[in-house]
Amino acid sequence: MLGVFINTFIKFFFLLTPFFLLSTFLSMTKEMDGSKKRKIAIKSTVSIIAVCLVLFFIGNQIFAVFGITLDSFRIGTGILLLISAATLVLGPKGEQVQGQSDDIAVVPLAIPVAVGPATTGALLVMGGELSRAADIAVAIAAIVTAVVCVGFFLFASGFIERVVKKQGLTILSKVTGLILAALASQMIMTGVMGFLNRD
Repeated sequence: MLGVFINTFIKFFFLLTPFFLLSTFLSMTKEMDGSKKRKIAIKSTVSIIAVCLVLFFIGNQIFAVFGITLDSFRIGTGILLLISAATLVLGPKGEQVQGQSDDIAVVPLAIPVAVGPATTGALLVMGGELSRAADIAVAIAAIVTAVVCVGFFLFASGFIERVVKKQGLTILSKVTGLILAALASQMIMTGVMGFLNRD
């Protein structure tokens, strides 16, 4: 169980693109004072947890309603994740949306910066895969822990910015992109092998 917890934690920690989220958070809250930033960080963390849990639990229902197989969803999710990884490595195009109130805690910070299409797909796949109560409990604990760790990054954003600087955040975002690319490749390969191994 501990191995499953650690693997799920690491996977979702990087799926939430913490360093890209942090750099976005800093750019959107640069005119705010410390207490305002902390309030938004907490609200964003709670929002991300709520969105992740909802997506996790409706996976089976979505597959049943639309007749989607788990392997096809793995491939689609892997492709989206690969695009997200490329964006992190190569850099996003266009200007980031600027916000002036704590509404940014939900949109765009929680959705779609943290929980984008790839993260959504991964949550739906995991929710569709797991059936045992013990496995579900471990997965939920790992996902919530990963979100809380990302939330801590936001809460301590001022300190982190002073330590690693803007260039450091950029480098960390690119490293995250490389890890996500590897996860995407594995997800696509698993889906393809699932199709090939069908009787």
